Amino acid sequence: MMDKLFAEFLGTFWLVLCGCGSAILAAQFGGDGNPLGIGLLGVSLAFGLAVLTGAYAFGHLSGAHFNPAVSVGLWVGGRFPGRLVLPYMLVQVAGATCAGYLLTVIASGAPYFTIDPFAAGALASNGYGVMSPGGYSLETAFLVEMVLTAFFVIVIMGVTDRRAPAGFAPIAIGLALTLIHLVGIPVTNTSVNPARSTGVALFAHYTALHQLWLFWLAPLLGGAAGGIVYSVLGKDRSRGW
Repeated sequence: MMDKLFAEFLGTFWLVLCGCGSAILAAQFGGDGNPLGIGLLGVSLAFGLAVLTGAYAFGHLSGAHFNPAVSVGLWVGGRFPGRLVLPYMLVQVAGATCAGYLLTVIASGAPYFTIDPFAAGALASNGYGVMSPGGYSLETAFLVEMVLTAFFVIVIMGVTDRRAPAGFAPIAIGLALTLIHLVGIPVTNTSVNPARSTGVALFAHYTALHQLWLFWLAPLLGGAAGGIVYSVLGKDRSRGW
C-alpha cells in the first residue's frame, strides 16, 4: 500500500513539476518572439511527456493515475477499488502541492519575478472569465473541463483494457493529454486534474483559489462520466449480445 501511495505522490509531483514548470519557466522564455520560448505546443507536449514517462516509471506500482479525476473514473468504471480512492487523492494533492511550492521557489530566483493574482494563468493556474487565457466564460470552462476529462478517462480505460495491445498504453495516454492541452489551454489553461490545479493555485494567491472549485467539480464529474461510458462501451460481449 505504501509503495502505491508513494508512487502516486512521485508521479503527480513529476507531472506538475514538468508540465506546470514548462508553462512557468519556458513558455515565454526570453520574451515574446524569442525562439527559445516553447509556447502552447511545447507546454502541451511537456504535460504529455510527463505523464508518459511517469506512467512507464510508476504504472506497474500504482497504476499511474496522478489525477483524482482518473482515480474516480476508474473506480466508477469498475477498474479501481473504492477504498483506495481517498488515499490516492490525498497523496496526489500532496505531490502536486510540493511541486507547486518547488516551482515557486525556482521561479523566485529570477530577477523581478512576481505573481499577479489578477493575471490569467498566473503560476500556471487555471481559470475562467477574466482568469481564462482567452476570456472564456464559466459555463464554457466547465463544459470543456468536463468533456476533456471524460474522454481522457475513456482513453485510459480503452488502452489499458486487457484486449488492447500491451505495452503501448503510456504512449497513447501521453498523446491524449497533449491533445487535451492543445484544445484546453486557451480556454482554462487546461486542468482536467484537480491535484494539478490545487498544487499551483495554493501559491498563485486568492483569485486562483476562488475559482478552484470548478477545477475539482468539472473534472470529477467528467472522470465519472468517462468511467460509466467505457464500462458500457467496453463490456466484453465475446459471449454474445
